[in-house]
Order: sequence, then structure tokens, then C-alpha cells
Amino acid sequence: MVVRIAKMAVAAAMGVLMLIVALDNVLDYGTNFDVVQHILSMDMVPPSPFKWRAIASPALHHLFYVFIIVVEFASGALALYGAWLLWGARAGGAGIFNTTKKTAIAGVALGFLLYSFGFMTVGGEWFQMWRAGVYSLQEPAFRFIGMLGLSLVFISLADMDLI
Repeated sequence: MVVRIAKMAVAAAMGVLMLIVALDNVLDYGTNFDVVQHILSMDMVPPSPFKWRAIASPALHHLFYVFIIVVEFASGALALYGAWLLWGARAGGAGIFNTTKKTAIAGVALGFLLYSFGFMTVGGEWFQMWRAGVYSLQEPAFRFIGMLGLSLVFISLADMDLI
């Protein structure tokens, strides 16, 4: 039972984290929007043969940022709802508990994909964020990838019925 409760707690913690991040991005929209704008426009990147990738449209900057916020909210809501579902299945057999993990896994995986694909692949490599000095969010993104990734592995581990 302790492992099941730990999995619920980890899913809930990741859900709360993602919801706080999303809420912060809504309540303080301008701070991280500034980062998104600089990364997409590649205006902080030194001369590079990849500058053709830059997106100069403010409307697209807002669209990208709103998409990030929506994914953060969805990730947090799914992970928290998944934790709630796990709480309801905690006393059931291993098969029921394992099947019930789907929602929590989906929420944590969505957050993991946002940071690994969105921030590291798209932002970091496609838009060369790693070259943007103070606007590079690769280190913070990597912290999220680590937390969400380890959480995803732990929650995904199959539970077994003990005799």
C-alpha cells in the first residue's frame, strides 16, 4: 500500500507543479512571453546559418505561448485527476490499480513531452535557444524533464498483488 500511496503522491505533486507553472504564466504573462518572443524571433542568437528558422510574427509568438500554457494546464489537470482516480483504486487488485494509472501517466507524460520536445528540441535546437544567453531556458527545462521523467517511470512501474 505504501508504494501505491507514493505513486498517488508523486502524480499529485507533478500535477500541482504543472498547474502552478501554468497559473504563473497566466498571472504573469509578460515575463515568460518575453522569453518565448526572443527565442522564436532568434534576436538574441549570434549570426548563424539557422536564422532563417526565426518567427517574427507577434501573433505567432502569442499562439506558441498560449499553446504552452494550455499544455501545462492539461498536464497538471490530468496528473491530478489521475492521482484522484488512483486514490479510488488503491485498495483494488493490481490489475485494477495498473489500469487506473493511465490518466496520471498521460498527465505526467504530457508535461515531459512539453519540456523534452517543446523546450529542448524545438526551442533549444530548432530555435537555437542554447545560444540565446539569459533567454536560454534549457537548464530549467532539464530540471522539469528530470522530475517529470523520473515520476513517469516510477508511476508506470507495474504493481503486483502480494500474497
